[in-house]
Amino acid sequence: MSEPAHSGTVEPAMRDALLAAVPSLRAFAISLTNNVDRADDLVQDTLLRAIAHIGRFERGTNLNAWLFTILRNLFHSEYRKRRREVEDPEGSYASHLASPPEQGAKLDLADLRVALTKLPPDQREALLLVGAAGLPYEDVAAIMDCAVGTVKSRVNRARLRLAQLLGLDGVEDLGPDRLTRAAIHTSA
Repeated sequence: MSEPAHSGTVEPAMRDALLAAVPSLRAFAISLTNNVDRADDLVQDTLLRAIAHIGRFERGTNLNAWLFTILRNLFHSEYRKRRREVEDPEGSYASHLASPPEQGAKLDLADLRVALTKLPPDQREALLLVGAAGLPYEDVAAIMDCAVGTVKSRVNRARLRLAQLLGLDGVEDLGPDRLTRAAIHTSA
């Protein structure tokens, strides 16, 4: 059974073990972040978290493995947060951002749904598996029990017919929706 989080001091032997792990933790953090400053922050956060939860560490188990797990989890949590962030110190990127109106995309999606119903079932199925689900042609061929060339042909014919039904001349006529682009845009 685990003890509650520890809020006092760390015994000297544990402190020494934590400090001995710092060089390895730092090297691992640098390899993950490719940035010495961020790596140092990550190691510091790891040690703080480890000390705060030292009561959860099971004596006799591998302290380094526990610390590396904490560091890795912190890195992935930070990565998920930072993935959506854009560094823009002068605000030049933000000044060019525009948000397209949502109602157009909803109308486009409704038009796409209607156009999809006008496709032959085999073409619609192939197009949705390749364009919307993102499956490789080989997997779609196995699912549809036909040759890869047949799938490619069905997808191509479906894309051409959809473009015709939607009155599209080129990719520039497509809205910002990536699934719509994937379904209609023919790849090279």
